[in-house]
Amino acid sequence: MARINLFLIVVVLGSALYLVHTQYESRQLYTALDRARSEARRLDTEHDRLQVEKRAQATPLRVESLARSQLAMRPATPAITRYITQAEGAAAGLAAVSGAAPAQSAASAAGAHP
Repeated sequence: MARINLFLIVVVLGSALYLVHTQYESRQLYTALDRARSEARRLDTEHDRLQVEKRAQATPLRVESLARSQLAMRPATPAITRYITQAEGAAAGLAAVSGAAPAQSAASAAGAHP
């Protein structure tokens, strides 16, 4: 009878230790989950902030002013627009394949237009 009682005490102690270990792991996992949720909220807030900043940076007026100041771009006018006919475009394509300069081939194919 003493052996059975001793065996049952060992089983109950083992079960209690396992329960304590399981509760400890559960608390650690809950803490990690809470940290992950707060990190997700922080990242979501930062994402929203960056989206607002992106929209502010991409306004047409700002893009146009940067294009003028930093890239020295200007609006297209008929005076600076060059229209390419289909024959010139085909000659330029052939020149690119053969390795010749496209501007020279297009000019010679179109009758030396400036």
